Amino acid sequence: MSFNTFGKIFRFTTWGESHGPAIGCIVDGCPPNINIKEQDIQSELNKRKPGQSKFTSQRKEDDKVQILSGIFEGKTTGTPISLIIYNKDMRSRDYETIKNKFRPGHADFTYLKKYGIRDYRGGGRQSARETASRVAAGAIAKKVLENKIGKKFKVIGAVTQLGILGCDIKKWNDKEIRKNSFFCPDKSIVKLWKKYLLSIRKSGSSCGAIIQVRARGLPIGLGAPIYSKLDMDIASAMMSINAVKGVNIGSGMNSAQLTGEQNSDEISQKGKKIKFNSNNAGGILGGISTGQEIIVSFAVKPTSSILKSRKTIDKFGKNTSISVKGRHDPCVGIRAVPVGEAMLNCVLLDHYLMNKAQCS
Repeated sequence: MSFNTFGKIFRFTTWGESHGPAIGCIVDGCPPNINIKEQDIQSELNKRKPGQSKFTSQRKEDDKVQILSGIFEGKTTGTPISLIIYNKDMRSRDYETIKNKFRPGHADFTYLKKYGIRDYRGGGRQSARETASRVAAGAIAKKVLENKIGKKFKVIGAVTQLGILGCDIKKWNDKEIRKNSFFCPDKSIVKLWKKYLLSIRKSGSSCGAIIQVRARGLPIGLGAPIYSKLDMDIASAMMSINAVKGVNIGSGMNSAQLTGEQNSDEISQKGKKIKFNSNNAGGILGGISTGQEIIVSFAVKPTSSILKSRKTIDKFGKNTSISVKGRHDPCVGIRAVPVGEAMLNCVLLDHYLMNKAQCS
């Protein structure tokens, strides 16, 4: 399988399968002399790991990361950083009865047709388990950006819609996001979300979600106007996350409903300070960062592994039905929040280093 590497200057390559002995990644292009310890990476992984509430998969994984190379005496050396996360709680027997069937909504069908072989245990390489490696790489990118840009830099994500239930973005509160099981920025909607998702889970079904990720404190000038637009690479990063089916930058698809005067972000200057009156562009104009908050949203489809019986075929071409048992997220979008944060951190660092190389 090709294309397991993401990035241009700051790059990471992930490896491993959902029910294999371990997963991990190799991070290349990281600048030297950045203070990084395992706990910096672990704190990000802890946001993503399963089994933390009744609203996520009950698979119990510590997701404990181990640094194998690239760091000496607590600092990056500029050489490849190798990370490993051992799998602990695999139940491959859950997949024995359906190993020859294609799960509707999953990549089982296309994967087998393309490669002629697939690991049916938890989805193998196509599993969202792979995203733990991305979060580890993103934790490194975050530390570098904090070192280079300073304390004003921050990336934070939240679930802004759970199935059919949205929240009030105007009530966004960074501190509330980590206080509930949904990464919700609006505490007034959390109780309703709990009731809604419990009913979805009880029915044997699942729901989708919309995640919004914001980046603050960035300089003007990241990105390029043609084939490496900052928003293009951000969209690519988010679309690479499992189950993501759509991405918006700023007003995104909604900008088609606005008039020219509504959509354009008026600019004014007072002294040396530049002010934008709005941010429909999501902090990016012509593929280049404006210095405003970068805002990206992405839609995650409902978890495809559900208890409700669905029609399908098996690998022998026979019509059949399938009910997927096991430990699955009723809304996989919840645990996509730290993954979205990680991917945005990786893209931003990549573009920061490219900008330094060309324009420093």
